[in-house]
Amino acid sequence: MSLNAPAWLAARPIAHRGLHDRAAGLPENTIAAAQAAIDGGYGIECDVQMSADGEAMVFHDEALGRLTAATEPVSARRAADLEALPVAGTGERIPSLPAFLAAIAGRTPLIVEIKSRHAGDLGLARRVAEIARAYDGPLAVKSFDPDIVAAFRDLAPAIPRGIVAETTQDDPVYAGMTATRRRALANLLHLEETRPDFLSWRVGDLPNAPTYLCRLLAGMPVMTWTVRDEAQRSVADQHADQMVFEGFRP
Repeated sequence: MSLNAPAWLAARPIAHRGLHDRAAGLPENTIAAAQAAIDGGYGIECDVQMSADGEAMVFHDEALGRLTAATEPVSARRAADLEALPVAGTGERIPSLPAFLAAIAGRTPLIVEIKSRHAGDLGLARRVAEIARAYDGPLAVKSFDPDIVAAFRDLAPAIPRGIVAETTQDDPVYAGMTATRRRALANLLHLEETRPDFLSWRVGDLPNAPTYLCRLLAGMPVMTWTVRDEAQRSVADQHADQMVFEGFRP
């Protein structure tokens, strides 16, 4: 398998949703959290959801309620409305992906996780690919959804792409999937279609056969998430090439 896995993927620890600290006025997935990560010498991981008018917005949840005064889905509001919403009671706003990239300006690696409802909709993937192709800086994409990762082979072949996976599968999103689908996700049975450049695996599920074999036989880097303490960091050091961390400074 030919991999597009540049050295910067493993060069510095990656701050989960930026180096966020809500108590310090640095909410997750904001430009302030991104700047804090840059100041700390870390890479950045962010999430994107799609607005009602088709823009990629840097926000983790499907709905707005956990971090804003609004409650509806991100997809129910236009980008301009979302960009005006204060995040977690601070002066930070929800950034669009173009605005987020403009603020980072190539100063540190960025990993963009494309959120998905696993319903076959590639609209967000197409928009992220369009933005990523125009960005002059180290950037990779990843997703739990094999359809999105496979689509990136054609949408933006030069952009490193990763599959996010876990063995435990206790997130509610898995409840609506067939046993066959869940088994395929947990065991990378989509590799022929997705051909990822790297894996991004839940730290609590390491070590396991898929990550071990991909590292050993294909030289595929393994990124692990979300590392929150020294015990998990030890697992990451032994069984992965990179970590996405939060709650401490490695």
